[in-house]
Amino acid sequence: MKYGEQEINAFDIDAKEHYWPNQHKKNYIINIELPEFMCRCPRSGYPDFATIKLSYTPSQSVIELKALKLYINTFIDRHISHENSANEIYDTLYTRLDPKWMKLTADFNPRGNVHTIIEIESDRQ
Repeated sequence: MKYGEQEINAFDIDAKEHYWPNQHKKNYIINIELPEFMCRCPRSGYPDFATIKLSYTPSQSVIELKALKLYINTFIDRHISHENSANEIYDTLYTRLDPKWMKLTADFNPRGNVHTIIEIESDRQ
């Protein structure tokens, strides 16, 4: 197993070092785009590719970008639907970050003449 695969397999999104204190009390939005998301279709096993867009207004903490990248990469060999992967990512990050506001968009590449975009957004505080 190569070092990158080992790092992804051992990754723990709950580790405290992945979250940093938000040093700014004003409202601001962090926009992050992850254009290489991959998971596998739970029925066929074919790969599904997507661009994940995360926007959030932090409260007490922000996520370290390398940690976010590794977390997204943990889906690479998982058999999970578009809807379930988007909701799991949203729920995990929303729970860990407890942001003032958050939106996640999962824009899946077309496959079999179907293009899926999943958007999940919290209420603004």
